[in-house]
Amino acid sequence: MSDRALVDDGPLRTWIGGQRWFAGTGTPRLEVAGAFPLASDASVRTLLLRDRTAGTEALYQVPVVLRDADGEPGVIGAVDGGELVDGPRDAAYVAALLELVLSGGQREGDDGVAVRGVPLGWSGGAPTLRSARVLSGEQSNTSIIVDAQREDGSSAAVIVKVFRALHDGENPDVVLQSAIAAAGSDRVPATWGALVATWPDPDVEGGLARGHLAVAQEFLAGTEDAWRVALVAARAGEDFTGPALALGEATAEVHRVLAQAFPVREADAAAREAVLASMRARAARAVALVPRLRDRERDLERAIADGTAGDWPVLQRVHGDLHLGQVLLVPDRGWVLLDFEGEPLRPMAERNEPDVPLRDVAGMLRSFDYVAGTIALEGGDADAAAAWSRAARAAFLEGYEHGLGAPLAPYEALLTALELDKALYECEYEVRNRPPWLPIPEGAVQRLLGASA
Repeated sequence: MSDRALVDDGPLRTWIGGQRWFAGTGTPRLEVAGAFPLASDASVRTLLLRDRTAGTEALYQVPVVLRDADGEPGVIGAVDGGELVDGPRDAAYVAALLELVLSGGQREGDDGVAVRGVPLGWSGGAPTLRSARVLSGEQSNTSIIVDAQREDGSSAAVIVKVFRALHDGENPDVVLQSAIAAAGSDRVPATWGALVATWPDPDVEGGLARGHLAVAQEFLAGTEDAWRVALVAARAGEDFTGPALALGEATAEVHRVLAQAFPVREADAAAREAVLASMRARAARAVALVPRLRDRERDLERAIADGTAGDWPVLQRVHGDLHLGQVLLVPDRGWVLLDFEGEPLRPMAERNEPDVPLRDVAGMLRSFDYVAGTIALEGGDADAAAAWSRAARAAFLEGYEHGLGAPLAPYEALLTALELDKALYECEYEVRNRPPWLPIPEGAVQRLLGASA
């Protein structure tokens, strides 16, 4: 069955419309942008599908396996010749992908698609697959937890992240994490390999786009993410200043490494204006969506303008979407930061530009506030939770300053403006996806406007 027929006549279109990583609504208008095989008999194949729905145009990576699935999980639907299965949920795809990424293999596909595996921190041949499972709960990507065996017989725990929405340009999740690990820092998982590709794109200069399709990294088993650790502590009224201080130090360490590994630049007038324009656009969207913010429009403009008018640190590469859910507590290792893709709604070109490092600090401050807000929504002691959050935030800032070796006082107004910007982003997200949670960021906006008055 041809790729075009799979899209036009098979169940694929309806299935994609129901996936969490699909950014549109309803049934997409799909066209095949390219495809490449992972197995010699073409039963394991990756499709690059472009959604042409107005307002939600995007390019998606859709790996599939054609076989007799016999009703197993991951079945997309019946097609001529068997059943179509979602690739990440099929052992044949996972084994082929792992081999391609960690052995440095190459594949040539249709319509000018070319794919190459790039081993980064991996040594030796590709491991043998023992078992694999898809991590639940993700929205923008699909992560596969792999138990594998190395050539010497030892075990390797690998997490392979398959990027669903594709963009022209390097994915910072691959580039930044691999650079941090290569610098000797254990504040990120080791990166073992990546899959890069070129594909036709009429909107790109030269008509050929290039980007990452997947990355294989060290899987850290037996860990908890910082959100769960912090929420358990806050619910129990346990002091969290020690862990928060250590998290601030870990964040500063990652920023120091990134500043050494990648070019930095001064926050000149053009850079400041770009950030200011982004903040104003975010504020306009939030005001349009949240009625109770409409009478604060002038206050928002003043807070943004005043907050960005003072001193700025040097711009550098940053995490871009840092919060407690992006951090793991690893036994005998401490805090480890994950998922350096940046805000999913920002264009890839913006995510690959030097940014204000305080954006990550503001994101973590907002995350502590979300812990307190969650407890309040649950009907817990809101005052005690707010006090817990204030103490954790102060300790995080203290740890960050200590790790950075410099005070944040010169940038206090800018940090407040960035936290306000993040809260406005959260307002936009919550009103669209989780309306009952809107009081958390909305209350933060009101509080931060008071602080900036």
